[in-house]
Amino acid sequence: MDVLVGYATAHGSTRGVAERLAAGLGPAGLKADVRPLETVVDADAYGAFVLGSAVHNQSWLEPAKAFVRDNADVLGARPVWIFSVGMPGALRGPWKRMAPMEAPVIVRGVPAGLSYRGHRLFSGVILRSQLPLGGRIRFRLMGGRFGDYRDWDAIDAWAAEIAGELLHV
Repeated sequence: MDVLVGYATAHGSTRGVAERLAAGLGPAGLKADVRPLETVVDADAYGAFVLGSAVHNQSWLEPAKAFVRDNADVLGARPVWIFSVGMPGALRGPWKRMAPMEAPVIVRGVPAGLSYRGHRLFSGVILRSQLPLGGRIRFRLMGGRFGDYRDWDAIDAWAAEIAGELLHV
């Protein structure tokens, strides 16, 4: 089965997560195509989808939302998993405890009607150079720390879970 692992990224962190997810599907005999969602021409060519986006202001990026809206008929008939890449791993103190509340907000912002089998919120990479001065100050005041917070073990585990489900479809 051909699986699209499609993503929308701002700085490349989400692409890295998508590539790792696709690599985790291969050992199960699944062919995964990793692509930026705005470059996918024929969604109908895929038997399943793992779709993700960077999260800005608790929302997916527009290319990811547009792909879901534009391909609702195809997505509705096939297995779909979604993921989001944000910064919960970079937070500390009270903000860290509030981070799990972000996932439901993100999912509510995904275009209506998308039926999906699971959602994961992964932490990504946040670098000082990615934020303007005011954003860097706010981030540090929230207890944020710059760095790469991708949890490769969690990403690999989810890929194995998806592969297991697809092998029983």
